[in-house]
Amino acid sequence: MTDPCQRLRGLTAALAAVTFLLGAPHSFAQPAPGDYTDETTLPAGRRGERVRQVLDAVNSGDPARVEALVKDAFGGPFREIPLEQHVGALGGLHDGSRGLDFHGVRRYADPGPANRVVVIARNRLTGGWQGLTLSFDGTPEERITGIQIQPARPPKGTPPLPPLTDDQARAELGAFLDRLAEAEAFSGTALLAKDGRVVFEAARGVADRNHGVPMRLDSKLNLGSMDKMFTAVVIGQLVDEGKLSFQDPVSKFLGGKGWTKADLSKVRVEHLLSHTSGLGSYFNDTYQRMARQLLRKVDDYKSLVAEETLAFEPGSRWQYSNTGFLLAGAVIEAVTGKDYFDVVRERVYAKAGMPNSDSYDIDLVVPNLAIGYSRERTAPGARWRANTFEHVIRGGPAGGGYSTARDLLAFAEAMRKGKLVRPATAERLWSAKPELQSPEYGYGFGIGKDALGRRTGHSGGFSGIASVLDIYIDTGWTVVVLSNVDGGMQPVAQKLRETAGRIR
Repeated sequence: MTDPCQRLRGLTAALAAVTFLLGAPHSFAQPAPGDYTDETTLPAGRRGERVRQVLDAVNSGDPARVEALVKDAFGGPFREIPLEQHVGALGGLHDGSRGLDFHGVRRYADPGPANRVVVIARNRLTGGWQGLTLSFDGTPEERITGIQIQPARPPKGTPPLPPLTDDQARAELGAFLDRLAEAEAFSGTALLAKDGRVVFEAARGVADRNHGVPMRLDSKLNLGSMDKMFTAVVIGQLVDEGKLSFQDPVSKFLGGKGWTKADLSKVRVEHLLSHTSGLGSYFNDTYQRMARQLLRKVDDYKSLVAEETLAFEPGSRWQYSNTGFLLAGAVIEAVTGKDYFDVVRERVYAKAGMPNSDSYDIDLVVPNLAIGYSRERTAPGARWRANTFEHVIRGGPAGGGYSTARDLLAFAEAMRKGKLVRPATAERLWSAKPELQSPEYGYGFGIGKDALGRRTGHSGGFSGIASVLDIYIDTGWTVVVLSNVDGGMQPVAQKLRETAGRIR
């Protein structure tokens, strides 16, 4: 039986070293920019052999083949990630693709590090293009030290897809979700809207596998880290009201309250919201050893972060930090004198019109609550494992709450229309902070740009959780995908974005 602390350490290490279909939970980056060409042959020598080994292992769907790949081809800290995490990640890639067909090696005008090779492959299940960035150690053995997988731009010369009417788009998207659901590569809800008008919405898959409960449009799915947006919005409201400043030191509100060993006089509120505080994550060994039912209020997390110190000078680096957002929730309680959860209900859910959103106590009865699942690969086959005992029993300032696709559309529209914070404050929330070494993350909102325009929002990922909200600031598009299986969000979100660009 796998030790739960080892499971968590392995998952954390895996996410740090390799980004598979799910993507990093905070990432809004696109594949490398600039001009490019594709060479339709494998690299010469050992690197080409390694690329072929990876593709063969993924395409086989065989855990034994993945184990052999890891033992023979992986090196450095990447090799030290627990074997079950590699098997799970590469097995998940197989589940989400049913195989990858090699197209070529992409060369950019700005080539980037010499130890990296970008492979372009076609996903057999979705038909989409994917880039596999493999990092090598540069030794004669050319062992692999990292793998990253992201959507890729089509090869040059690929004919553009034809424009679509709304009806044609709905039919194409529905058929796409049917195909993924039949392959058990997606379970959840998806929504595409323009200027607040729903163009497409659908539910596929299973909300509760024990009882065969089908997914519904009003199923409440776990958001993962998307709750960080709500925490940041409340802070923005308090700034609008003159009750605090983004530049206030955190010690002004939490000094002497026993939160961490860190010097909070060095940490500003903006550092908490931009992941530049130097704080870490409360998903640690202490979390794994404690009873989840003890974690229901913000203060209940104190024992998890009490020993934390600053890993770097605040504002000098970017490091994803759940502890930072936990402390932002504590700041909200200190300023308002109210329970964090009550504040978010009053200031975000009620104002935006989100009746099916909350940080529910999942040991209580909650109608239409979907359970998250991960596919566990064990001999002789695979089985589904619920995330009930891996995740928090109640979400909080850093994540773990629940919502629906329609509620998240309501949140996006409320932000656009200035119902939650002033327009200037909203712009501060979803603008990059290069002065804080945060070029792709604002205050609680990710930052990006693609063919549909400037994009903000957030994604979320954990065992059995894969979610995203894309708010296109200038063009009015909104994309929502909530999945209760690992890796289920990314291909659906990409398809929604691409389809939106074809609607005429």
